[in-house]
Amino acid sequence: MARYTKAKCRLCRREGEKLFIKGDRCFTDKCSYERRPYAPGIAGRMRKKMSDYAIQLREKQKVRRMYGVLEGQFRSYFKRADSMKGVTGANLLVLLETRLDNAVYRLGFANSRSQARQLVRHGIFKMNGRRVNIPSMHVKPGDVIEVRDEARKIPVIMEAQEVIARRGCPEWLESDGAAFKGEIKAMPTREDIQFPINEQLIVELYSK
Repeated sequence: MARYTKAKCRLCRREGEKLFIKGDRCFTDKCSYERRPYAPGIAGRMRKKMSDYAIQLREKQKVRRMYGVLEGQFRSYFKRADSMKGVTGANLLVLLETRLDNAVYRLGFANSRSQARQLVRHGIFKMNGRRVNIPSMHVKPGDVIEVRDEARKIPVIMEAQEVIARRGCPEWLESDGAAFKGEIKAMPTREDIQFPINEQLIVELYSK
């Protein structure tokens, strides 16, 4: 399984904004983007005039890296979003937001999406009473996600429970930290995704 193994903070610096890839660290003074808010590399501080294509590409890369999906996966999500009813860009974000690993992260069972993905792969969670280990599974209203009994004392899960109190839980989810359980109340809407994303640029990029 291909995955990004280099310094993750470089991705935030490349995109010119925090992607919150490293979870709670991104809210502290240790955040690399806070200390060096310019692109990595020798020419990182140079101001460059970007073409329309470059702007569209950077927006796509920003969203892809934030959710931690590969290029092939991202393109498949776009094709699926384009075939659905409604606005393609909004459909794309909803598909990304309803991934199981993202739901685990949003519910506060992990400190970052990459950590959530790892925990899901290790079979830490149950969905609707059944053990699951596929991060790309999609959740739907009524689904219940819970930490397996034998995994509830894992330190990273305990720490993430403390972080969710500061980060907050989206309205489309309901988290019960004491019971290590969460429920999908509704499908997320475009308004539920507060991160500054211009999804129309991604639509324009893939429509060429």
